[in-house]
Amino acid sequence: MERLSNLSLTDELISFVDRNCGEGTEFSTLSEFLRSLILEKKERQEAAKLREGIFEGFQDAIAGRTIKFNGSLVDALSEFKKREKQGWK
Repeated sequence: MERLSNLSLTDELISFVDRNCGEGTEFSTLSEFLRSLILEKKERQEAAKLREGIFEGFQDAIAGRTIKFNGSLVDALSEFKKREKQGWK
């Protein structure tokens, strides 16, 4: 599935692109270079979201909002919801 788009770049950015794609570089074409940049950005955003989730988990643990996992995700989620309603008492 190809889709064409117009892209306006400053001279500085055109020079950067020229240094990073073409013969003797990692990317043969501008399309390869742009796909790589877009995927890299997507991965950074996904990693940031994971870090936020991990941080929230640490905050929950510090605040005592944890439950013992007995092997059943359904039971764990049920216990979590029950404690959440009770204000973690």
